[in-house]
This record gives sequence, structure tokens and C-alpha cells, in this order.
Amino acid sequence: MIEIDRLTKTYGATKAVDSVSMTVEAGTITAIVGTSGSGKTTLLRMVNRLEEPSAGEVRINGTSTLTVKPHILRRRIGYAIQGHGLFPHHTVARNIAAVPELLQWPRDRIRARVDELLDLFSMDPAQFRDRYPSDLSGGQQQRVGVARALASRPDLLLMDEPFGALDPIIRARAQDDLRRIQQKLGSTIMLVTHDMEEAMRLGDKVAVMDAGRLVQYDTPARIITRPATDFVADMVGDVERPLRLLSLIPVSEIVADGPADGAALPAGASLRDALSACLWTGRSAVPVEQDGVQIGHVSLDAIRARVEFHP
Repeated sequence: MIEIDRLTKTYGATKAVDSVSMTVEAGTITAIVGTSGSGKTTLLRMVNRLEEPSAGEVRINGTSTLTVKPHILRRRIGYAIQGHGLFPHHTVARNIAAVPELLQWPRDRIRARVDELLDLFSMDPAQFRDRYPSDLSGGQQQRVGVARALASRPDLLLMDEPFGALDPIIRARAQDDLRRIQQKLGSTIMLVTHDMEEAMRLGDKVAVMDAGRLVQYDTPARIITRPATDFVADMVGDVERPLRLLSLIPVSEIVADGPADGAALPAGASLRDALSACLWTGRSAVPVEQDGVQIGHVSLDAIRARVEFHP
């Protein structure tokens, strides 16, 4: 568990971060979102003391980060940034092994960890281990950057705009990879983004920053349906709000008995996917399947009713 307690950072008379308090539960993703200059990156960098707090403290599993030497602290916290920051003259394997080598892991353990992470990111170790960053695509470089941040099995992974430099299609795949791997490893992740869509897609909870202050910290559904301020409402977008809400709800929540015509959606698909399928094909309902077996259908009327009813 990560406890951020009245954390403040001042530069002269300016408060870049103004008495922020929040608790990040273990095994979750917290997305920190805000406009440029809102303090989100400064907040993140104070967690691993790349920026020293002017006031307040961060506690990781009950221990204040101020009691740990910064270089020791950073070896326990993964850090991934936009543009990946790989060492260009080191192979993929050496890049991933950077922190385990600093921690003096045995050579065979390091090699096993490198191969484990490459497998996890769907990159065949035999094919990618000895390549250099210049031999990789942008998406592959970003995967290696995240793998390096996870290499030492850190208590916490910090990510600062990790997918900002990727094109939309590769970015969506990278986000899916991150969520899949986080669920598999049970990692605790704090991620900074300026993109509310990305925050909603990835975050178990979303922290909205404005002018250095934390203005709302809640689940994506509550951020959408009950924005705390006009600023949060603007970030969500009035027009997009119903569609954002539908993207958070799996079709399995409102599946009804009975067949429907056409291609089926998996039970894990979102109501936004179901709405698109209905509108694109002109159907009033779409079948839903699980493990290849049809389990019912979702109707256009039920989707509309779910948008109108906010739980």
C-alpha cells in the first residue's frame, strides 16, 4: 500500500503540488491525469524522490521513503518514462538486467528473469535477447522499457506518460499489454497521463490534478457519473460521458437469456463494443458468447437503459 500524506512541492512562491493526500491499494493501477502544469509528474517524481518533497511524506507498506537513501529506494521502485529511455549500446537483455545487476543477482537468475519478462511481453527471448534498441519498433522498445522497470520485482512501478510517443493502434495494444501483465503479476502501478481516455481505460482509480491540487480521486465510473468539479466534468467531456461509461461495463453485466442473430461478442467485451455492433449492422441485439458457447444476448434497449441509470 502506498500512502501519500499531505505531499507538497514548492518552487519559490509557486506550489507545484499542494498538500496532496491519497492511498494507493496494493495490486491496483492508479492513473494520475491532468493538464500540463497540473503537478502530476512532480507528484509522481516525489514518490521515488527524484524530486524531494517540500512537506509531507510518502509511505510504502508503512515505511516512510524519507528514511531510505534515494538510490536504494529507486532500486525498489520501477520507473518507466515516455520514449523508454533504453541504453542504445546495450542489448535488450542487458537493458532489462540493469537493476538486477546493480542488486548483484546471480547471473543465471538474471538470465531467467530476462527470458521470463520477454515471454510475458510476447517477445521470443531467442529472437530478441541479443538485439539492440535500434533494431526494435517503437512499440517493442516501449515493452522493453516496461520490462526493465519490472525486472527486480519492485513493490511499485511508476510510469510517466509511458505510451505518449506511440501511434494510436500501437498505444492501444501497449495499454492492453500493461493491464494483462499487471493482472498476472499483481503489480502496484501509478501512471501519469494527460489523456483521460487512457486514465479511464487503465485505472482502477483515477486521480485528477488541477493547479497542483488533487480535485477528485475515485473509480472511473464515479469520475464519469459524478464529477466533483467543473474542471473534472470538462476533462471527462459532456458529450463523451455516456460512451466512456459504456466502455467500463462488460456485456456480461446485462446479458439476457435468448438467442440473437449475427456474429457474437465475447462476454468480456464492453457495452460500447455492443453498441457499435448494433449500430454498425442495424441489429437491435447482439449475441454474447463465453468460451465459444452462446450464453444470451444484449439488446440496444438494455444498453440505452444502462446509460440512463447511473449506479
